[in-house]
Amino acid sequence: MTITGRGFIAGIAFAGMLAAGAVAAQADALTDKLKAGEPIRIGFANEVPWAYPGDNGDPKGFVNAIATGVLEAMGAKTIEPVTTDWGGLIPGLQADRYDVITGGMYILKTRCENVAFSDPVGVFGDAFIVAKGNPKGIQTYVDIKDKGATIVTGAGFNIVEVAKKEGIAEDKIMQVPGPTEILAAVKAGRADAGGVTYFTALNLAEQSSGTVDVTDPAKLPEWTLNWVGIAFRKADTDFQEAFNAALKGYLGSDAMMKAVAEYGYSKAQLPGDTTTAYACENR
Repeated sequence: MTITGRGFIAGIAFAGMLAAGAVAAQADALTDKLKAGEPIRIGFANEVPWAYPGDNGDPKGFVNAIATGVLEAMGAKTIEPVTTDWGGLIPGLQADRYDVITGGMYILKTRCENVAFSDPVGVFGDAFIVAKGNPKGIQTYVDIKDKGATIVTGAGFNIVEVAKKEGIAEDKIMQVPGPTEILAAVKAGRADAGGVTYFTALNLAEQSSGTVDVTDPAKLPEWTLNWVGIAFRKADTDFQEAFNAALKGYLGSDAMMKAVAEYGYSKAQLPGDTTTAYACENR
């Protein structure tokens, strides 16, 4: 398999395409692309350690590692990474700017209305970054509400809706493009807490030169735990089914755990028996 950071390497023509034409005509467009050896474009935001571009544009992060491992098992010859802002991921998929969203996207009811998710690839919790020493004693959304504090998070992040559900006023919810801006807002004192995934919080704390701390994710309610999936256009049902079949044999395998180890993903993040249907209905 070849992964390209800029442009794409021409795919190998699919042998026997004419003979299989009657079958291919019934498949979805993405399945046809795979069979033809054309590049499969994966979309993600710059979210360390979930999914992010390497120095040469190659896809890094544990969700990209899982997705590319599965795509390779499906026979993908070339993968073309496309990086965009988080808020542009679903619109970009719908506008055909890429074929698959890999970037650590939680399976939420509101998102299930617009995209089709794979089976879960992991389960994760959120946390806050706060000023060193946590001067306002923030551990939960209720703390933020009761103290009249301001939370900053990314536009399109699930935390926007969670904060509203927990009673935080909209004028106390600051939305910015992504993690870099979240860290900047907390460091500058423009926000009292930055709402992100626990993995992202750890990465931001590491970047902060000791100026921010990470709150305990166990302090947040269980219903804020979320499952991550790979997202497809709803029309690409055959591809989604084939992806899930390949994922079943790859998830938790020695090969997968070796590929994701450098990013901090461990067996504790494996999704268990939770289904996409459950997450779509309950998150």
